[in-house]
Amino acid sequence: MLGGAQVQAFIEDGFVRIEGAFPREVADECRAIIWRDLGADPREPATWPRPVAARPDYAQAPFVAAANTPHLHAAFDVLVGKGRWSPRTTLGGFVIRFPGDEPAVVDGWHVDVSYPGPDSAPDDYMTWRANVASRERALLMFFLLSDVGEDDAPTRLRPGSHLDVARVLEPEREHGLDAGELAQRADTATKHRPTAHATGSAGDVYLCHPFLVHAGQPHAGKHPRFLGQPKLSPSKPNWLNLAGEHPSPVEKAITQALPQSGPADGPAAQEHPGSLPQRHG
Repeated sequence: MLGGAQVQAFIEDGFVRIEGAFPREVADECRAIIWRDLGADPREPATWPRPVAARPDYAQAPFVAAANTPHLHAAFDVLVGKGRWSPRTTLGGFVIRFPGDEPAVVDGWHVDVSYPGPDSAPDDYMTWRANVASRERALLMFFLLSDVGEDDAPTRLRPGSHLDVARVLEPEREHGLDAGELAQRADTATKHRPTAHATGSAGDVYLCHPFLVHAGQPHAGKHPRFLGQPKLSPSKPNWLNLAGEHPSPVEKAITQALPQSGPADGPAAQEHPGSLPQRHG
């Protein structure tokens, strides 16, 4: 169970690391499946892709087990709210980073988008969108399937950047921004933030606010880094605006970041029923 200090750190920094969220043995099983899928030999660097390999969802038993431990479910309840998230049936997409100094497209600072807009192509992720109500995303998550040290291309994080992104998205209301525009604005708005690294052991999981700005980086180590990056989906539409429910830490971070304003049931809220209402007082 997450303690009060961890919850407050999540609200302020935008992420918390769950150590040993799933067994190392499960991580080993998952990596073995991905190695076979890649057609590469972990003992033969000459067979490894360079610099990055991306893999789609995996629904085999080890991946589902990793995503659904009691430890993680308890953390989801705390950060998102009981009954407000949907269990994972896969472990989402994977980014495998191989040693070498070659940059990759994922190395730019960005925010993960979550849903296609009216003009989006289903297979063109850069046209997908995010909005201030965090439509279709309750958490951003990083599952470490291998040990990740400072030299092993750990994902770079900007602590506190989720607060800046909430302010970037708020004027766009329900429509939100597409991946390209959001990345540009988010990078500009968060350059003053420090940089942290998602290091840890196989079996650790970083639970992140949906608006956290993050980036990849080249791999300076010796062993490939295996990272699962699924989202946690909300169980209900407009999940951040459920009347009568105690606001979750995800929602608290957003509402605390936004300018103080009038009542949530005023004209603006009525005009944009799917948007997160601003709180006052």
